[in-house]
Amino acid sequence: MKKTITIGSRESKLAVIQSEIVKKAIEQENPGVSVSILTMKTTGDKILDRTLDKVGGKGLFVKELDRALLEGRTDLSVHSLKDVPMEVPGELPLLAFSTRLDVRDVLVLPAGVREPDFSKPVGCSSSRRILQFGELYPQAKCRPVRGNVLTRLRRLDDGEYGALILAAAGLERLGLAERISRYFSPEEMIPAAGQGILAMQGRQGEDYSYLESVADEQARDAALCERAFVRTLNGGCSSPTAAYARIEGRQIFLTGLYCEESTWRWCRGTACGVRADAERIGQRLAMCLAEHVRASGVPEGSRLADICLEGKEQ
Repeated sequence: MKKTITIGSRESKLAVIQSEIVKKAIEQENPGVSVSILTMKTTGDKILDRTLDKVGGKGLFVKELDRALLEGRTDLSVHSLKDVPMEVPGELPLLAFSTRLDVRDVLVLPAGVREPDFSKPVGCSSSRRILQFGELYPQAKCRPVRGNVLTRLRRLDDGEYGALILAAAGLERLGLAERISRYFSPEEMIPAAGQGILAMQGRQGEDYSYLESVADEQARDAALCERAFVRTLNGGCSSPTAAYARIEGRQIFLTGLYCEESTWRWCRGTACGVRADAERIGQRLAMCLAEHVRASGVPEGSRLADICLEGKEQ
């Protein structure tokens, strides 16, 4: 008799596609396992008239999925890692991370349009993106936009916005890469921690050996480094943070952004070291950036010079 696994997923098209990717990978490598998907609407999907920091943060996208796991209605949850809060319940650990797709943010224009029209607002609800986009396009004005990717694209094409800033990975998974007008390099716009990675979450103490074929060690180390950086900076708050860890062999190279919420002073920094120290590297860079901003004394709203800790990690 086949073992039956139920994956819990948000009901958006992108979330279901992501769950189907994991379902297919599990079934291909585990012939004795059958996987079904249970979809549900989360609180974050229901509240669309306010930005996330005004209604409880990213945890609103996982609360119902967590409850289904705890109640035994599902065995596994699949998330976009960037939507997972920095602190997860001990009884519901993150078990595995998928191979990372394109980490970059992108600019999307209305269908048939070649150049952005900055007389209209740019749809973006992320303070991280707004801060960095403002350096690239100081003439642009951003306005929050909520809803799933397809809803946002419809509002863009209906003329409500002049452009959107979205994640490349989500558009690629939806088969909508042709909508991308411009890719922002990670140097231009540091991504959200975990962007492009799928996270699998389950119940502590249970057998999840069937996830071995899905798990990617490079994505795991990058995720640990990036999430440690944001967690150290109290990443659940509304101030902008960003982190991108790049893996090269045994080395990990981290780029981070920190903005002090009370003064809007901000800076970027880099650090590197061995992958075994991924979390420590993230923590150390976070603490250095925070101290750098606190001690600066520059006017509010200023960007400080970048700092580099490369070569200092052993």
